[in-house]
Amino acid sequence: MTSTAKYTDHSARRKLRREVPSAAAVLADEQDFRAMRRYRTFPFDDHRSYLQQMEHLLRTLASQGVLTTISLFDPAAYETYCADLALDPDRPESRSRYTAEVARTGATLTYQGEPLTQLLPLLLEEADRQATWDHASAVLARAGDCPECGEELARTAFARATQALQQLLEALGNGTHHLVCSVAAGDPPLLAVLHATAPEGTRLQLDESETLIFCTALAAGFALRTPGGIVSRTTTGPDGHDTVRGWALHGSWPRALNAAEVFTAYCTDADTGDPIPPEHGVDYAPGLPLTPPPDPHHHD
Repeated sequence: MTSTAKYTDHSARRKLRREVPSAAAVLADEQDFRAMRRYRTFPFDDHRSYLQQMEHLLRTLASQGVLTTISLFDPAAYETYCADLALDPDRPESRSRYTAEVARTGATLTYQGEPLTQLLPLLLEEADRQATWDHASAVLARAGDCPECGEELARTAFARATQALQQLLEALGNGTHHLVCSVAAGDPPLLAVLHATAPEGTRLQLDESETLIFCTALAAGFALRTPGGIVSRTTTGPDGHDTVRGWALHGSWPRALNAAEVFTAYCTDADTGDPIPPEHGVDYAPGLPLTPPPDPHHHD
């Protein structure tokens, strides 16, 4: 083969490499990294060095025009995966197979050249959102039918959750809104976050994925009629003034809290029950009343 032919083959392979995507699963924290060190074939002994090497690899692939999908490497899930498929977890090819699996089914982001210190928090947020979605969807799937009317509880609950969110955002009006919905549906409880921006005179801006997860979590609370609540934090004006409001889930609809209830809920440590000092420049206001639609599953 002539040198020209060899060069042509090499050039073609390099171009083809750009069309074959890659996947990487990252051990995001020190605890997960230590869990993997028990495997003899795991080649790293320092988490910081591991992250530096991973970032160097990702940058190299990006410089070659290769699209790389990033996911989280969960040692506990990896151990279960290997047990289910009768794989030896102490082999690089097993780790590679697991990486391909989580790239297909887990929370992922596309690497675009940013530092891992910037990317990993976003990836953890994405993983939390997917876990909330999976949990809430499973809760709704188990809700079954109303014993009195026979209607599917999940479908009705989701419709009510959509109506409740629409009313709530209309009531909050202009500003930047940060909403948190928490529902006591197992351990850990469901927790969904929604960011909404409503500049004066313009259309409300929502993230479609966040909205779907928020409504699904709220619907799970309605279907179970379990304790839960919604907290909104709205920023308005050039000075960035914040107003906090709250609602408790009452049956299958949010009940507006009064200002004292909002203050107590926001200024109490959820784990210890100890009081937390109120934030400077934050108003603790009553929740805005929302009008419930008829509840077909409530029978006197």
